Amino acid sequence: MQTIIELKHVVKTYHTAGVAQTVLHDINLTIIHGDFVAIVGASGNGKSTLLNLLTGIDQPSSGEVIINGLALQQLSQEKLSAWRCANIGIVFQFFQLLPALNLWQNIVLPMDFLGKLPKAQRKARALHLLEQVGLINEAERLPSQVSGGQQQRAAIARALANDPELIVADEPTGNLDETTAESVFQLFCHLRDQGKTLVLVTHNEAFANAALRKIEIHAGRIHSVAEPMAAG
Repeated sequence: MQTIIELKHVVKTYHTAGVAQTVLHDINLTIIHGDFVAIVGASGNGKSTLLNLLTGIDQPSSGEVIINGLALQQLSQEKLSAWRCANIGIVFQFFQLLPALNLWQNIVLPMDFLGKLPKAQRKARALHLLEQVGLINEAERLPSQVSGGQQQRAAIARALANDPELIVADEPTGNLDETTAESVFQLFCHLRDQGKTLVLVTHNEAFANAALRKIEIHAGRIHSVAEPMAAG
């Protein structure tokens, strides 16, 4: 199986007011193409920091983060931004849609940044993605004019704008009610069925058990790696 993510002896230390705090210790992890990985653990144990390293938003203090054979720590910030836009779809807990743009315009933004798709085709792709997540009738609405669940669906559509093979999500259902969270989670399962690689941080035990692998982080270390029973 093709390896898409490889972390080798990754350490992350922050320095605040002269005090060093290590939040990740000697992380070694391999994720293959098409995997669906849930990362679990109590708050403050390094889960979001790990995602930031996978996406190149942050850099390791030592060790290597390799995505599809590319060592992220060797790229400049400018090249990292372009690489991230082309290769990773990121879904945040708080949606992070631009409030002054309607839903389809928010989805077009990553396409504009990358410039891979001809400009004349970008709105059509945005509308197609909104249709996939059940929001085609809300395309002209501002984020403030739709529900939290609809905003998260739009954020997922935005993450797919440039057709990345890797989707990374940080507590994407954390601010949603149970029913809405379930519908959003089903979208991630649909992406898994389409062959996308998914890395999802979640506190929802049922969602974690629906993944193909569950990785527990405790005190900045990988405590266990399991294949949940639900994965079958």
